[in-house]
Amino acid sequence: MKDVFSIKEAIHKIEHYCAYQERCHQEVEQKLRSMKMDSDEIDQIIAHLIQDNFLNEERFACSFARGKHRMKHWGKIRITNELKFRGINQTLITIALKEISPEEYYTTFDTLANRHWESTQEKNTLKKRKKFCDFMLRRGFESNLVYEKVRELETSDQ
Repeated sequence: MKDVFSIKEAIHKIEHYCAYQERCHQEVEQKLRSMKMDSDEIDQIIAHLIQDNFLNEERFACSFARGKHRMKHWGKIRITNELKFRGINQTLITIALKEISPEEYYTTFDTLANRHWESTQEKNTLKKRKKFCDFMLRRGFESNLVYEKVRELETSDQ
């Protein structure tokens, strides 16, 4: 990789970067910094990308939320935290979470919970409950859902 890029070369390169996959402003800014662009050039390039619709935070947030829920089976809490970490504002996070229908959310939650409960090899009920709850909470599901589900699964085991 060469050290210095003209603005035209940088724009061309970063357009490909954004076209390949939805990106947030923060990722694009980091990429431009790694290309040794200065702040004024970065602002100019980001403005160009937004104007030509290569960069759109709302589109990124919605795509991120759908993808992480469907592919990695993340809950809303984890998705929210990851979007905040990427500098996405609360309004866009709210819009993005609406991309996941309640039916799809609960179906995913149920499937994942049942699969994990069945696959946990722990004999001690308390340890099994803790492992299950820790797993589901780490995935970003709401604690009230997790604790309701663990009670339901424990009663079905007896």
